[in-house]
Amino acid sequence: MKKIIIPFFCAVLFSGSVAAQQTAASAKTEAVKSKLTPKEVVDNYIKALGGKDKLDAVKSTITDNTLAVQGMEISMTTKKMGNKFKSVQTVMGQQMVQLFDGEKGYFDQMGTKMDIPADKIAELKKSKTIDALGYDPANFKTVTVEKIDGKDYNVLTSDKGSFYFDTATGLLYKSSSKEGSAVVKSYMTVDGIQFPAEMDAEGNGQKITIKTTKVVVNSGVTDADFK
Repeated sequence: MKKIIIPFFCAVLFSGSVAAQQTAASAKTEAVKSKLTPKEVVDNYIKALGGKDKLDAVKSTITDNTLAVQGMEISMTTKKMGNKFKSVQTVMGQQMVQLFDGEKGYFDQMGTKMDIPADKIAELKKSKTIDALGYDPANFKTVTVEKIDGKDYNVLTSDKGSFYFDTATGLLYKSSSKEGSAVVKSYMTVDGIQFPAEMDAEGNGQKITIKTTKVVVNSGVTDADFK
């Protein structure tokens, strides 16, 4: 079976604090400066997801996903608590595990185990249970407005990547960095908070469709899960 290098890509794709360190500049058309500041875009995003108070109250999540990649369907369960996470993917009876305990972590892909690269650790330590809380407006100098398929998006760009927010809803639509890119096709509401329900992602030369089947908030996760 062809090696599938997806765990790290999927786990960090939407984290504003742990995206790739650099992104190649791409040609932009119809980009104009937004009237909003980076802080206003981030604040609108937080509000659209459910509000800062609700997001701050989330101490842990368990997310069940199905991934369609290379003609296969993979089930994935990810537990998060603060900057700790454990992701388990199951495909054709085999498991792939990715774990970060807040200080160090590893990938275990069908018997092949390797440490998370050292250059990722510092950023992973800054991550949050809810990725949106990792967006620091200070990292973005300006906001541009770009059109995609006739819709306007506020675009925040830094050395970590580019993030496209729907001007109408405030929600994140697209994320793009050296690691790859993803488009959120729809959201789902759990306990008054918006979570991505379906995404089309591309990275490591692979195209992946990710569907969320269930999200559990503040239940079923302990420190023992990350040992």
